[in-house]
Amino acid sequence: MERGRKSRAGSRPSDMPMRVQDSNRMSMVYTTPQSKLPSFGKLSMSKPPSGTSERRTSFFGPRTSGASMPRNSTMAGFGGTEKIKDSRPLHDKSFVQQCIRQLHEFLTEQGYPGTLSAKTLQSPSTKEFVKMFEFIYRQLDPTFEMPNSKVEEEVPALLKALRYPFVLSKCSMYSVGAPHTWPQALGALMWLIDNVKINWSLSKQELLLSDFCEDTANIEEGAEYNKLFLDYMAETYSKFMHGEDVFEEEDEAFLTKLKRLYNVDEALLESMEEKHRFLSKELERLEKESQTDRLMTKRMEKVKLQADLKKLQSYRSKLETFTASLENKFSELTDELENTVSHLETLKHERNELQHLLQNQKFTPADVERINREKRELQQTIASLTKSLEDAEQHRWNEEIALAKVKETLDLKVAEYHKLARKLKLIPMSAENACGHDFEIRSFECGTGSGVQQKTQIKMLLRKLISDVEEENSRLSNLKLSLEESCEQVNSNIVDKSNDLKQIREQIRKLDEQLDTDMQKLAREEQDWAAEVESAENHLKLLQKKVNDGYDEAVQELKGAQQQYHLVLQETNEERRTVANNLVSVFATAATHLAITEKCLEDLHSRVQRLCSKAIEEDEAEVQNLRELLKSFLSEANCL
Repeated sequence: MERGRKSRAGSRPSDMPMRVQDSNRMSMVYTTPQSKLPSFGKLSMSKPPSGTSERRTSFFGPRTSGASMPRNSTMAGFGGTEKIKDSRPLHDKSFVQQCIRQLHEFLTEQGYPGTLSAKTLQSPSTKEFVKMFEFIYRQLDPTFEMPNSKVEEEVPALLKALRYPFVLSKCSMYSVGAPHTWPQALGALMWLIDNVKINWSLSKQELLLSDFCEDTANIEEGAEYNKLFLDYMAETYSKFMHGEDVFEEEDEAFLTKLKRLYNVDEALLESMEEKHRFLSKELERLEKESQTDRLMTKRMEKVKLQADLKKLQSYRSKLETFTASLENKFSELTDELENTVSHLETLKHERNELQHLLQNQKFTPADVERINREKRELQQTIASLTKSLEDAEQHRWNEEIALAKVKETLDLKVAEYHKLARKLKLIPMSAENACGHDFEIRSFECGTGSGVQQKTQIKMLLRKLISDVEEENSRLSNLKLSLEESCEQVNSNIVDKSNDLKQIREQIRKLDEQLDTDMQKLAREEQDWAAEVESAENHLKLLQKKVNDGYDEAVQELKGAQQQYHLVLQETNEERRTVANNLVSVFATAATHLAITEKCLEDLHSRVQRLCSKAIEEDEAEVQNLRELLKSFLSEANCL
């Protein structure tokens, strides 16, 4: 009871609209509202939701107007049914994507049974939207079951029953995934999710504070509270319409009346506040104890040791890397030293050989003079050859420069030619217009003769290609003219065929009607045949029964005759022969009658079967012909 009184008392002043917009409140318009514990007096409590409390909250409509609210506006609870404009930016792509993410997170967290993907939530079908709506609604009512029929009427009706402040039309349910419809449907789902979260929050508060209203949970539903609340709202709204924004006197008077109505115990509130202060001080004292300080010290030391361990591990990895690099360098230096030692041994061996050769050779002065003379002559020859080589190199350099310029010009022309040939699809050889010929100009590696020959060959191929293109162009022009004539002819044929198609459809309709009448006639004939067969079978059974009865009577008469035969055997032989002849004639007549009857029944049965089979075959043939004719008409219509 205390919790119910305090929640109503503390939450009423916040229901009034403000003229100055609150930036924090406006920033939270499109997010899920968090549960707040309103305060009454000095203790914060709350009350679980109820049907009437929800009706009272929405009695004057949503708070969509602040400073811009007109003074002469009527209250939504007493006025007409004017539509409320949705202030959410539902046509903003970023806001829509944010809502889609929140919807995906909510469905994933709550274990949605269907398949979810970002592509599905961008433009879902009506069936998927109904499944999501049913899943979210079951969070409010676990026993809810969505009907199989008239879903497009049921969903707006449920939202209206939940007092959804905006309109979701029945027509929009036929195409929920459309770009102009999905934002409104998404806004309705987000509003429903907000209601679910609010319901969860209030349910948790009810579990935490359930002992405050065990016997008087519905005390606010009385007529006295409704009268107080309506008087308070009428008075504050009247002052609001006259330009006032603060209603402290009315709030205090309303709180006083509520305290008087619910018998609020101020002493109990003060004692609980004192207990709360004492517990807070005890908690602060316990947090400042040495044991907690030592724990924090140990935790800090643990963090430092973990940091040192990470540093040591990184230093160890660096040392291992440096050791591996030193080992690689040592192995390289060892290999280089071995190679140097082997090379040194080889040089020593060569030096010894050269010294031995120098010591063993002998030259005369004449040989030395001759060698010097030959040396001078060779030096003069080298100088003259060096000069001629320099001149030849200079001439070659000049020729190479000129050749490079010519080659550069030629390369530019060849590049332009190759570019144009690629546009015309002439190169490479596998191109569309190359026809297996090589139109590419390559570098003149084999001399000028090969270049001229290649140029002549390409010119011949290009002339042939130009003539082929001109012939193809003329042929395509003629073909275009013929195709235009054919197109005109086809269009006229299409018009004719469309008329024929109308006639054929009319014939098909008449044939369908004729077929229906024939089928009904055939069914009636089959019923008649079945009745005739049944009557023939009944007649056959009757005849069989009569033959059996006659046979039984004849047997009985035979027995009686045999008994009499024993009695009158002694009377006369003539009478005996007479009796015997009579008996023989009776049996012969009965057998003949039985044979004739069976033969007549067999003939009748075979004749009935022939008539039935013949009629069925004729009807089936006629139906088959009608079906083939219908198929031919349909095929001709499809071809047209």
